[in-house]
Parts: sequence; C-alpha cells; structure tokens
Amino acid sequence: MKLPDFFHAVPPLLLRDPLAAFLGAAEDGLLEYRYSDAVKLAGHSCPTVAGAWLMTRRALAVLYGDAVPERGGIRVEFRDPQGDGVTGVIANVVGLLTGAAADGGFKGIGGQFNRHGLMHFGTAMEGEIRYTRLDTAAAVETAYHPQHVPAWPETGMLLQKIQAGSASPEERREFGRLWQERVKRLLIEYADAPGLVTVRSKI
Repeated sequence: MKLPDFFHAVPPLLLRDPLAAFLGAAEDGLLEYRYSDAVKLAGHSCPTVAGAWLMTRRALAVLYGDAVPERGGIRVEFRDPQGDGVTGVIANVVGLLTGAAADGGFKGIGGQFNRHGLMHFGTAMEGEIRYTRLDTAAAVETAYHPQHVPAWPETGMLLQKIQAGSASPEERREFGRLWQERVKRLLIEYADAPGLVTVRSKI
C-alpha cells in the first residue's frame, strides 16, 4: 500500500482506551492513531478529513493538557444534523479518535466502557463541534476554517475536465497531486496557524 509520504509526517495522536486495556487489546490501553488511519476509515484524504483530525487534536490538547486523553471518555456534539453536508464524514473520523458513538455504538460491559449515545447531532452551539470530558465536564467547542488555505486555481479547472470525461491520465494525476498538496499544507504547514482551527473553552 503506497500512501503519500506526508501522511507519515503528520504527528500521531496517542490515547488511552480503558476497554482496550480491559480486553487485552493494547498494553495499558495505549493506542496510537495516525492520519493514515483516518484516511483508511474515510476511504480518501481531503480537507474535510484533515479538518476532523485537526479539530479533534486541538480539542484533546486543551481538555487534557500533557495527560494522555481517554478514548471513550468524551461526549461529542455536532451543531449540524448528521445528514447535512460533510457532517457525517467528520463524525466518522471524530468517532474513530474519541471512541464516541451514536445509537450504534458499543453498549459496554457491566456498566463500564459504554460508547453508545456519546455522539449527538443538531445541538445548538456557537462552534461546529463540542467535546466534553465525562469525568470533569470540561468542554471546548471547535470550528474549522479551511478557506485560510485555498486550493490552487488549476484544481477547479482539472476537476471540471475530469467530471466531463475529457481529462487525460496526466491531468488526473495532476489533480490528485494538487489536491493532496493542499491537504499537506493544512495538516503540516498550517496545522497550528491562527484561525485555521478555533477553540472556545466551555469549562
């Protein structure tokens, strides 16, 4: 499996999952997630998948500081309904990283490790996503502004040719290269740039 090299340059996220520890799936429940895991879940890499990764990374950093975040210990709420726009795509990536799930989630063992009902949609808020620690009730809201890193002008022209069926193999490859180049800039060059991801504390 050949993935773009920059996927491996995106800093991974380390989380502790008590369920993984309980069932012996990972020593001390420590799980490391990489951007490539989110790509494999979504089936593609795009600014939306990158945004879900970046918002979750920032939220966990604020909520847990230097401590290892607890996967399964976070409630996640979305401002928009699940079926609106790319909300469902974002929710899948956020769920991968936080363990939060909606009605189809794991219902726990003996009253522990519940993931069911930790993800909600259509919640009134100022941001796009609210992350809340179950143990402390500390919460943050995030919003993502990918327009701060615009696509190259050629991208739109190439996309039109691809959709019209008139693009050459070289043009298709160039479209993919430019598309991933923008994702690279979002995840690496601008990941911590002011304004790309905004975080509002609700503690």
